[in-house]
Amino acid sequence: MTAAIPPRHAHAMRKLPLLIATCTLVAGAATWVAPYVIGSAVAQPKPPPLGVEPMPPGGKPPPLGGGPQTPRETPRETPREAPRGTPRVQPPGSSSGPLPPEASGGPGTKPAPLPPGNGPFGQAPGGSRAVSSGTGFVVAPGRLLTNHHVAKECNEMRVRTSSGTELTARVTATDERRDLALLTVQGDPGPVLSFRSGPEVRRGEGVVTYGFPLAGLLSSGPTLTTGEVSALGGLRDNQAQFQISAPVQPGNSGGPLLDLGGNVMGVVVSKLNAQRIAQSTGDIPQNVNFAVKGTEAVEFLRANGVQPRMAAPGAVPRSAAEVGEVAHPSTVFLRCMR
Repeated sequence: MTAAIPPRHAHAMRKLPLLIATCTLVAGAATWVAPYVIGSAVAQPKPPPLGVEPMPPGGKPPPLGGGPQTPRETPRETPREAPRGTPRVQPPGSSSGPLPPEASGGPGTKPAPLPPGNGPFGQAPGGSRAVSSGTGFVVAPGRLLTNHHVAKECNEMRVRTSSGTELTARVTATDERRDLALLTVQGDPGPVLSFRSGPEVRRGEGVVTYGFPLAGLLSSGPTLTTGEVSALGGLRDNQAQFQISAPVQPGNSGGPLLDLGGNVMGVVVSKLNAQRIAQSTGDIPQNVNFAVKGTEAVEFLRANGVQPRMAAPGAVPRSAAEVGEVAHPSTVFLRCMR
């Protein structure tokens, strides 16, 4: 015998499946969407590091290798495979022995110190040490131009010319506002580069940079990049600078910015900090770099007793490779010694 269901109960039961389905759908959507939208607000298992096997379900992580362990007895005739994640031990009698403590990478160990040398950041004779590097170029016999921040607080500047000759230079004048520095070098650093005297620089003009970016990481020789003049003002509308699209890196600072006639039209000075801009705007800027205008460099040199060589207007356009050949013998690698 089937009992009759009151109408108000039957109405409630008809609604029950819809409510459950709706809750299941919302809950399912939440569990699927939340890890991607909320991010760190939802606890998620982290993937194992590269080169490490994932831990088996329900298993325990392998020990860090610090404390002693009691080996399990296993029959010799049926050896068991070592648990996943257990470091493999070099078998005796192999061609390569165990690593020394300094190179084993165990907990509490430090990597072996780099040996001293005469590389870009190696130990130099006399006990001084290269703490940074940059680029400079010849603006007069025995005179080099670079950035103020390249030569700042340096006890001495070491110069490597295009022929590989090592020379010593000292800072004779600086301009922090323009970010320029004048160096006097003992010896012949190379031929003098000419500055552009006209016409006025226009947006879209082709430019060439020449310098030594990321010394010790990239090529030991100079690097050439090309681009255009993007704007006639620098960061925050700084009228003493150009904005250029030619790629530059740390180490390019102080190098010449040349037009396609092979004449200096600026001094490479900086690049936009893409990481900070991305943190504040959410967008990563590309190829936003800056150079001190050539007119500012000429004024700085004349104010400090140097008469720069000025090129006649209307230079014949060259290829980027030809411009690089003009810049090469006059561009030097600089190291700040402290």
